[in-house]
Amino acid sequence: MIGNRLKLARDAAGLSLRALEEAVDGLVSAQAIGKYENDQMMPGSDVLLALARVLKVSPEYLLSDREVALSGVDFRKGPATGAREEKAVEAIVIDHLERYLEVEDILPDAHLNWAAPRLKALAISTPEDAEDAAEALRGAWQIGIDPIPSMAELLEDYGVKVIALDLPQAVSGSKAFARRNGERDVAVIVVNKNHNGERQRFTLAHELGHLVLTLQGEAWTDKTAEKACDRFAGAFLVARSMLYKRLGRVRTGLSMGELLELKGLFKVSVSMLVLRCKQLGIISQALFNRLWGQMVRMRWAGKAAVEPQPCAPEVPTRMERLCLRAATEQAISDAKAAELLQISVRTLGERLLPAGV
Repeated sequence: MIGNRLKLARDAAGLSLRALEEAVDGLVSAQAIGKYENDQMMPGSDVLLALARVLKVSPEYLLSDREVALSGVDFRKGPATGAREEKAVEAIVIDHLERYLEVEDILPDAHLNWAAPRLKALAISTPEDAEDAAEALRGAWQIGIDPIPSMAELLEDYGVKVIALDLPQAVSGSKAFARRNGERDVAVIVVNKNHNGERQRFTLAHELGHLVLTLQGEAWTDKTAEKACDRFAGAFLVARSMLYKRLGRVRTGLSMGELLELKGLFKVSVSMLVLRCKQLGIISQALFNRLWGQMVRMRWAGKAAVEPQPCAPEVPTRMERLCLRAATEQAISDAKAAELLQISVRTLGERLLPAGV
């Protein structure tokens, strides 16, 4: 039935029943739309097409019987973000994830399932323990101490579905688990495509912390749990051994030139690098305070911060690669591939051009 999907699409568009009635030029009443959502009525083809057009989904999406449910949704957001915005984001995530999973179904060898690593160090008792947890995970994943070129690609290689969406500025992202028709849980991390690369990478690493860390004991609060994931993210993105190698173990001063060079290497914010130096005892609290004050004056830190020499955004590419492969191998039509990627057939054709053409 159409009900659940229609409501999800309407929530994603941020429209009330009355607003949707107006958007389809009164072709159908708000009361009738409500009955569609409660599966008490089915729309005719003309109404279905109008609803799909306004809600920016395909008619096939509204009529599909696939069911994906999210659980454990955990938004990183500003205080101004409301429940309605969260609901809209969840609806968009479900739509994207369903298309992603459909692509994997088309290519039998394409399924990658997330399995939480079983490492003793990932069970932590304090936020500071997250430092060793990050190092242990780097070891298990054989990353070593080198900077991570792409967080999105790394996570997708381990079965996490990474989705970049056009989100409100106050929403950094979220992690969730999805279940489809009783199948195995799918790990999902959502990142805001409007944020700079530094913030996206930190969000991805922070949400990875939520996926892998086990908080032991009863003293944890939401605040300390977030602090632990922040510490994990910093340690995962900037391995302490590499930072010691680059800066030494104790410094009485740091230049902005050094920090900018390290920023380009690790693809993180300057403010996070200074914080990492303090966490690892490379700089004193007094030096941290001086550096932070200088960065605030330069607008590199604080509420009105503008990141110097911003990194390129993190762009998840696995779903598109699978779609292009499926179309190239004629496992699906070009029209279907374009529908799954939500692009025009013409745009798809340009992306399917052989290399060197």
